[in-house]
Amino acid sequence: MNSKKMKAPCTILLLAANVAVFFLLSFQGATEDGLFMLEHGAMYVPFITEQGEYYRMFTSMFLHFGFEHLFNNMITLVLIGWNLEVEIGSIRFLVIYILSGLGGNILSSWWDIRLADYAIAAGASGAIFGIIGALLYVAIRNRGRIGDISGRGIVFMIFITLYYGYSSGGVDNMAHIGGLTTGFLLCILLYWKRKREDSPFIQY
Repeated sequence: MNSKKMKAPCTILLLAANVAVFFLLSFQGATEDGLFMLEHGAMYVPFITEQGEYYRMFTSMFLHFGFEHLFNNMITLVLIGWNLEVEIGSIRFLVIYILSGLGGNILSSWWDIRLADYAIAAGASGAIFGIIGALLYVAIRNRGRIGDISGRGIVFMIFITLYYGYSSGGVDNMAHIGGLTTGFLLCILLYWKRKREDSPFIQY
C-alpha cells in the first residue's frame, strides 16, 4: 500500500482561482451588486445572444455574489472534487468541471430565452453539480460507493440541494440540472474503473 496520499492539484487550483477572483473584485467594488458583477464577466443572456459576449459562459463560473455564496460552493468543491479527482485523475476532472459549468450555463441560457425572463447570474455551482453527477456515476460503477461516500448519499445530497433551489429565490436551478447531467454523461465517456489488485482500499 502506498504510504503517500494521492493529491488533487486541480481541486486546489480551482479553489485558489475562485477565492483569488472573489477577493480581487472585493477590493474594487461590491460583489453583491449585480451591475458591478456584470461589468466583470457575469452571465446575462441578452449580452450573449445580442452582443456575442460568449466569454461570459466561462468567466461567470469564477464569480460569486458575496462571501456566503463563495464559501458554500468552495466547501462543496473541496469535499466532492477531491474524491473525484483522486479517482479519475486531474485532467479528466478538469475537463468535467469546465464542460459541466458550460453545460449548466447553456441550459440556463436556453431556459431564460424560453421564458423571456433574464437575470444576471454567476457562480461555480453548475460546474460543481457536474462533479456531483460524475461522482454519482463513479459510485454506481463501484458498487454504490467511492471511498467514504455512498451513491445513496450523493442522490440524497442532489435531492436536498435541488429542493432547496426550487423552494428558494435567486437560485439557478437550470444551471444545476445542466451541470449535473453534463457531468454524469461526460463521466460515462471518460471514466473506467481502476484495477486495484494490490489493495482493496482507496486512499485519500
